[in-house]
Amino acid sequence: MSVHVPPDDAGAPRAQAGPNPQHLLATLLGEYLDSSEAGLPSTAVVAMLGEFGISESSARAALSRLTKRGLIAVRGSGRPPVYHLTPQAIARHRSRMDHFLGFGAHPPRWTGDWVTVSFSIPQSGQGQSGQARSGQAWSGQAPRHAVRKALGSLGFARLYDSVWIRPGSDAGPVTQALHDILDDVDGGRWSVMHTRFDEETGPHGPAAAYDLAGLAAAYEAFIAQYSDLRVDVRDGQIDASRALVARTSVMDSWRRFPDTDPNLPEHLLPAPWPRQAARDLMLEIHSALGSLAEARLIQVATPYWPDAASWITHFHASENFVSARAGGDG
Repeated sequence: MSVHVPPDDAGAPRAQAGPNPQHLLATLLGEYLDSSEAGLPSTAVVAMLGEFGISESSARAALSRLTKRGLIAVRGSGRPPVYHLTPQAIARHRSRMDHFLGFGAHPPRWTGDWVTVSFSIPQSGQGQSGQARSGQAWSGQAPRHAVRKALGSLGFARLYDSVWIRPGSDAGPVTQALHDILDDVDGGRWSVMHTRFDEETGPHGPAAAYDLAGLAAAYEAFIAQYSDLRVDVRDGQIDASRALVARTSVMDSWRRFPDTDPNLPEHLLPAPWPRQAARDLMLEIHSALGSLAEARLIQVATPYWPDAASWITHFHASENFVSARAGGDG
Protein backbone atom coordinates (compact mmCIF):
# COMPACT_ATOMS: atom_id res chain seq x y z
CA MET A 1 0.00 0.00 0.00
CA SER A 2 1.42 3.36 -0.92
CA VAL A 3 0.76 7.05 -0.59
CA HIS A 4 -1.11 8.52 -3.55
CA VAL A 5 0.65 9.88 -6.61
CA PRO A 6 0.19 13.68 -6.79
CA PRO A 7 -1.15 15.55 -9.78
CA ASP A 8 1.20 17.48 -12.00
CA ASP A 9 1.95 21.01 -10.89
CA ALA A 10 0.40 23.55 -13.26
CA GLY A 11 1.64 21.52 -16.18
CA ALA A 12 5.08 21.23 -14.61
CA PRO A 13 6.94 17.92 -14.75
CA ARG A 14 6.97 15.48 -11.89
CA ALA A 15 9.92 15.57 -9.53
CA GLN A 16 12.80 13.28 -10.48
CA ALA A 17 16.03 12.22 -8.88
CA GLY A 18 18.92 14.59 -9.57
CA PRO A 19 18.78 18.06 -11.08
CA ASN A 20 15.78 18.41 -13.37
CA PRO A 21 15.87 21.63 -15.44
CA GLN A 22 12.11 21.73 -15.99
CA HIS A 23 11.35 21.17 -12.34
CA LEU A 24 13.92 23.72 -11.19
CA LEU A 25 12.61 26.31 -13.63
CA ALA A 26 9.03 25.74 -12.50
CA THR A 27 10.15 26.19 -8.88
CA LEU A 28 12.08 29.38 -9.69
CA LEU A 29 9.17 30.90 -11.58
CA GLY A 30 6.75 30.03 -8.79
CA GLU A 31 9.00 31.40 -6.05
CA TYR A 32 10.31 34.60 -7.60
CA LEU A 33 7.90 35.90 -10.26
CA ASP A 34 4.37 37.02 -9.54
CA SER A 35 3.20 38.91 -12.62
CA SER A 36 2.17 37.83 -16.09
CA GLU A 37 3.32 41.26 -17.32
CA ALA A 38 6.99 40.47 -16.75
CA GLY A 39 8.81 39.79 -20.03
CA LEU A 40 11.49 37.23 -19.24
CA PRO A 41 14.26 36.94 -21.88
CA SER A 42 15.46 33.43 -22.62
CA THR A 43 19.04 34.57 -22.01
CA ALA A 44 18.10 35.51 -18.44
CA VAL A 45 16.58 32.08 -17.90
CA VAL A 46 19.79 30.45 -19.14
CA ALA A 47 21.78 32.52 -16.66
CA MET A 48 19.37 31.74 -13.79
CA LEU A 49 19.51 28.00 -14.37
CA GLY A 50 23.26 28.24 -14.81
CA GLU A 51 23.44 28.96 -11.06
CA PHE A 52 22.31 25.36 -10.56
CA GLY A 53 24.78 23.83 -13.00
CA ILE A 54 22.23 23.52 -15.82
CA SER A 55 23.71 23.84 -19.31
CA GLU A 56 22.42 26.33 -21.87
CA SER A 57 20.97 23.58 -24.08
CA SER A 58 19.14 22.02 -21.14
CA ALA A 59 17.82 25.41 -20.03
CA ARG A 60 16.44 26.14 -23.50
CA ALA A 61 14.90 22.67 -23.66
CA ALA A 62 13.21 23.35 -20.31
CA LEU A 63 11.79 26.61 -21.66
CA SER A 64 10.45 24.83 -24.73
CA ARG A 65 8.84 22.06 -22.72
CA LEU A 66 7.23 24.38 -20.17
CA THR A 67 5.85 26.40 -23.07
CA LYS A 68 4.29 23.26 -24.53
CA ARG A 69 2.80 22.51 -21.11
CA GLY A 70 1.20 25.97 -20.94
CA LEU A 71 3.10 27.22 -17.91
CA ILE A 72 4.76 30.00 -19.90
CA ALA A 73 4.14 31.62 -23.29
CA VAL A 74 6.28 33.39 -25.86
CA ARG A 75 5.72 37.15 -26.18
CA GLY A 76 6.22 38.63 -29.63
CA SER A 77 8.56 37.26 -32.27
CA GLY A 78 11.84 38.90 -31.31
CA ARG A 79 15.21 37.24 -30.87
CA PRO A 80 16.22 36.13 -28.35
CA PRO A 81 12.72 34.98 -27.36
CA VAL A 82 10.93 36.66 -24.48
CA TYR A 83 8.63 34.61 -22.26
CA HIS A 84 5.97 35.44 -19.72
CA LEU A 85 3.98 33.50 -17.18
CA THR A 86 0.36 33.03 -18.19
CA PRO A 87 -2.32 34.50 -15.88
CA GLN A 88 -3.53 30.97 -15.23
CA ALA A 89 -0.05 29.94 -14.16
CA ILE A 90 0.23 32.95 -11.84
CA ALA A 91 -3.04 32.02 -10.13
CA ARG A 92 -1.89 28.43 -9.88
CA HIS A 93 1.48 29.45 -8.45
CA ARG A 94 -0.14 31.56 -5.75
CA SER A 95 -2.47 28.75 -4.78
CA ARG A 96 0.34 26.24 -4.74
CA MET A 97 2.62 28.46 -2.65
CA ASP A 98 -0.17 28.80 -0.10
CA HIS A 99 -0.48 25.03 -0.16
CA PHE A 100 3.24 24.40 0.23
CA LEU A 101 3.87 26.98 2.96
CA GLY A 102 0.65 26.35 4.88
CA PHE A 103 0.73 22.56 4.87
CA GLY A 104 1.03 21.12 8.35
CA ALA A 105 0.38 24.43 10.11
CA HIS A 106 -2.73 23.11 11.83
CA PRO A 107 -4.03 19.58 12.49
CA PRO A 108 -6.89 18.58 10.19
CA ARG A 109 -10.41 19.03 11.50
CA TRP A 110 -11.42 15.43 11.94
CA THR A 111 -15.00 14.15 11.75
CA GLY A 112 -14.26 10.46 11.23
CA ASP A 113 -15.59 10.59 7.66
CA TRP A 114 -13.97 8.80 4.72
CA VAL A 115 -14.87 8.73 1.05
CA THR A 116 -14.67 5.16 -0.25
CA VAL A 117 -14.60 4.09 -3.90
CA SER A 118 -15.17 0.56 -5.14
CA PHE A 119 -15.00 -0.35 -8.82
CA SER A 120 -15.10 -3.36 -11.12
CA ILE A 121 -13.89 -3.38 -14.74
CA PRO A 122 -14.05 -6.41 -17.06
CA GLN A 123 -10.86 -7.67 -18.65
CA SER A 124 -11.94 -6.28 -22.03
CA GLY A 125 -14.60 -3.79 -22.97
CA GLN A 126 -16.14 -1.74 -25.73
CA GLY A 127 -17.69 1.69 -25.93
CA GLN A 128 -21.42 2.26 -25.66
CA SER A 129 -21.80 1.98 -29.43
CA GLY A 130 -20.57 -1.61 -29.31
CA GLN A 131 -17.70 -0.76 -31.65
CA ALA A 132 -14.30 -1.88 -30.53
CA ARG A 133 -11.86 1.02 -30.10
CA SER A 134 -9.26 1.25 -32.90
CA GLY A 135 -10.71 -1.91 -34.45
CA GLN A 136 -9.73 -4.06 -31.48
CA ALA A 137 -11.29 -5.00 -28.16
CA TRP A 138 -10.34 -2.37 -25.59
CA SER A 139 -8.37 -4.08 -22.85
CA GLY A 140 -9.78 -3.53 -19.39
CA GLN A 141 -6.27 -2.64 -18.29
CA ALA A 142 -6.49 0.79 -19.94
CA PRO A 143 -9.55 2.07 -18.03
CA ARG A 144 -8.32 0.36 -14.87
CA HIS A 145 -5.04 2.25 -15.12
CA ALA A 146 -6.91 5.49 -15.79
CA VAL A 147 -9.11 4.99 -12.72
CA ARG A 148 -6.14 4.26 -10.49
CA LYS A 149 -4.25 7.29 -11.78
CA ALA A 150 -7.28 9.53 -11.20
CA LEU A 151 -7.83 8.17 -7.70
CA GLY A 152 -4.18 8.70 -6.83
CA SER A 153 -4.25 12.27 -8.10
CA LEU A 154 -7.30 12.96 -5.91
CA GLY A 155 -5.61 11.73 -2.75
CA PHE A 156 -7.05 8.22 -2.57
CA ALA A 157 -5.06 5.20 -1.40
CA ARG A 158 -5.83 1.56 -2.05
CA LEU A 159 -7.19 -0.22 1.01
CA TYR A 160 -7.94 -3.49 -0.80
CA ASP A 161 -7.71 -4.57 -4.46
CA SER A 162 -10.44 -2.32 -5.86
CA VAL A 163 -11.39 -0.41 -2.71
CA TRP A 164 -9.83 3.03 -2.34
CA ILE A 165 -10.22 5.55 0.47
CA ARG A 166 -9.40 9.11 1.36
CA PRO A 167 -10.14 11.09 4.54
CA GLY A 168 -12.93 13.67 4.41
CA SER A 169 -16.40 13.88 2.92
CA ASP A 170 -16.07 15.68 -0.43
CA ALA A 171 -17.00 13.13 -3.08
CA GLY A 172 -17.75 15.51 -5.95
CA PRO A 173 -14.38 15.39 -7.77
CA VAL A 174 -14.02 11.62 -7.64
CA THR A 175 -17.61 11.06 -8.75
CA GLN A 176 -17.02 13.26 -11.79
CA ALA A 177 -13.72 11.53 -12.57
CA LEU A 178 -15.33 8.09 -12.49
CA HIS A 179 -18.14 9.27 -14.75
CA ASP A 180 -15.60 10.64 -17.21
CA ILE A 181 -13.57 7.43 -17.31
CA LEU A 182 -16.09 4.62 -16.95
CA ASP A 183 -19.41 5.80 -18.38
CA ASP A 184 -18.50 4.42 -21.83
CA VAL A 185 -16.88 1.18 -20.61
CA ASP A 186 -19.19 -1.81 -21.03
CA GLY A 187 -19.47 -3.74 -17.82
CA GLY A 188 -17.70 -1.11 -15.76
CA ARG A 189 -19.32 -0.62 -12.35
CA TRP A 190 -18.39 1.69 -9.51
CA SER A 191 -19.74 3.11 -6.27
CA VAL A 192 -18.79 6.13 -4.18
CA MET A 193 -19.67 5.84 -0.50
CA HIS A 194 -19.33 7.83 2.69
CA THR A 195 -18.03 5.52 5.39
CA ARG A 196 -16.79 5.34 8.96
CA PHE A 197 -14.54 2.66 10.39
CA ASP A 198 -15.58 0.79 13.52
CA GLU A 199 -11.89 0.38 14.33
CA GLU A 200 -9.85 3.21 12.89
CA THR A 201 -6.57 2.16 14.45
CA GLY A 202 -4.81 -1.15 14.07
CA PRO A 203 -3.83 -3.36 11.11
CA HIS A 204 -7.34 -3.48 9.65
CA GLY A 205 -8.00 0.24 9.89
CA PRO A 206 -7.67 2.90 7.17
CA ALA A 207 -4.09 3.84 8.06
CA ALA A 208 -3.04 0.45 6.66
CA ALA A 209 -3.71 1.83 3.17
CA TYR A 210 -0.79 4.26 3.52
CA ASP A 211 2.95 3.73 3.62
CA LEU A 212 3.37 5.82 6.74
CA ALA A 213 6.74 4.25 7.56
CA GLY A 214 8.02 5.30 4.15
CA LEU A 215 6.61 8.79 4.56
CA ALA A 216 8.20 9.16 8.01
CA ALA A 217 11.52 8.03 6.54
CA ALA A 218 11.20 10.69 3.82
CA TYR A 219 10.62 13.39 6.44
CA GLU A 220 13.62 12.15 8.45
CA ALA A 221 15.76 12.20 5.30
CA PHE A 222 14.67 15.79 4.63
CA ILE A 223 15.67 16.78 8.16
CA ALA A 224 19.03 15.05 7.84
CA GLN A 225 19.70 16.66 4.45
CA TYR A 226 19.11 20.24 5.57
CA SER A 227 20.05 20.32 9.28
CA ASP A 228 23.61 21.47 8.57
CA LEU A 229 22.25 24.19 6.30
CA ARG A 230 20.09 25.49 9.15
CA VAL A 231 23.19 25.69 11.36
CA ASP A 232 24.97 27.75 8.69
CA VAL A 233 21.91 30.00 8.33
CA ARG A 234 21.85 30.64 12.07
CA ASP A 235 25.57 31.35 12.06
CA GLY A 236 25.27 33.81 9.16
CA GLN A 237 27.48 31.68 6.93
CA ILE A 238 25.28 31.84 3.80
CA ASP A 239 26.05 34.37 1.08
CA ALA A 240 23.60 35.40 -1.66
CA SER A 241 24.90 32.95 -4.24
CA ARG A 242 24.54 29.97 -1.92
CA ALA A 243 21.24 31.32 -0.60
CA LEU A 244 19.54 31.11 -3.99
CA VAL A 245 20.57 27.50 -4.62
CA ALA A 246 19.93 26.39 -1.05
CA ARG A 247 16.53 28.01 -0.68
CA THR A 248 15.35 26.67 -4.02
CA SER A 249 16.60 23.20 -3.13
CA VAL A 250 14.73 23.25 0.19
CA MET A 251 11.45 24.20 -1.47
CA ASP A 252 12.02 21.77 -4.31
CA SER A 253 12.43 19.00 -1.73
CA TRP A 254 9.60 20.11 0.56
CA ARG A 255 6.96 20.56 -2.13
CA ARG A 256 6.43 16.83 -2.59
CA PHE A 257 5.18 16.40 0.99
CA PRO A 258 1.93 18.40 0.73
CA ASP A 259 1.01 16.28 -2.29
CA THR A 260 1.97 12.89 -0.86
CA ASP A 261 1.22 13.20 2.85
CA PRO A 262 -2.47 12.25 3.34
CA ASN A 263 -2.64 14.53 6.41
CA LEU A 264 -4.26 11.90 8.60
CA PRO A 265 -5.50 12.76 12.09
CA GLU A 266 -2.94 12.43 14.84
CA HIS A 267 -4.43 9.28 16.39
CA LEU A 268 -3.74 7.37 13.15
CA LEU A 269 -0.09 8.40 12.92
CA PRO A 270 2.86 6.58 14.46
CA ALA A 271 4.57 8.49 17.26
CA PRO A 272 6.75 10.45 17.13
CA TRP A 273 5.65 11.87 13.77
CA PRO A 274 8.45 13.95 12.16
CA ARG A 275 6.39 16.29 9.99
CA GLN A 276 6.42 19.26 12.37
CA ALA A 277 10.19 19.11 12.78
CA ALA A 278 10.61 18.98 9.01
CA ARG A 279 8.20 21.87 8.51
CA ASP A 280 9.92 24.04 11.13
CA LEU A 281 13.25 23.39 9.42
CA MET A 282 11.86 24.29 6.00
CA LEU A 283 10.22 27.50 7.22
CA GLU A 284 13.29 28.72 9.07
CA ILE A 285 15.57 28.29 6.07
CA HIS A 286 13.02 29.50 3.53
CA SER A 287 12.23 32.66 5.50
CA ALA A 288 15.82 33.51 6.45
CA LEU A 289 17.20 33.21 2.92
CA GLY A 290 14.40 34.92 0.99
CA SER A 291 15.92 38.37 0.60
CA LEU A 292 19.39 37.04 -0.15
CA ALA A 293 18.07 34.65 -2.79
CA GLU A 294 16.04 37.39 -4.44
CA ALA A 295 19.08 39.67 -4.53
CA ARG A 296 21.20 36.97 -6.15
CA LEU A 297 18.57 36.19 -8.77
CA ILE A 298 18.37 39.89 -9.66
CA GLN A 299 22.16 40.07 -9.89
CA VAL A 300 22.33 37.07 -12.20
CA ALA A 301 19.44 38.12 -14.45
CA THR A 302 20.06 41.88 -14.78
CA PRO A 303 22.82 41.72 -17.45
CA TYR A 304 20.30 39.99 -19.74
CA TRP A 305 17.15 41.56 -18.30
CA PRO A 306 17.65 45.20 -17.24
CA ASP A 307 14.20 45.36 -15.61
CA ALA A 308 14.78 42.29 -13.47
CA ALA A 309 14.70 44.20 -10.19
CA SER A 310 11.23 45.54 -11.03
CA TRP A 311 9.76 42.07 -11.37
CA ILE A 312 11.68 39.59 -9.26
CA THR A 313 10.28 39.14 -5.75
CA HIS A 314 9.95 36.26 -3.32
CA PHE A 315 7.27 34.56 -1.30
CA HIS A 316 7.42 33.94 2.42
CA ALA A 317 5.16 32.47 5.08
CA SER A 318 3.13 35.16 6.81
CA GLU A 319 1.86 34.93 10.37
CA ASN A 320 -1.14 32.85 9.35
CA PHE A 321 1.13 30.58 7.28
CA VAL A 322 -0.24 31.76 3.95
CA SER A 323 2.35 32.80 1.40
CA ALA A 324 2.78 36.51 0.78
CA ARG A 325 4.97 38.55 -1.55
CA ALA A 326 7.85 40.10 0.28
CA GLY A 327 8.37 42.82 -2.32
CA GLY A 328 6.15 45.46 -3.88
CA ASP A 329 3.55 45.07 -6.61
CA GLY A 330 6.19 44.73 -9.36
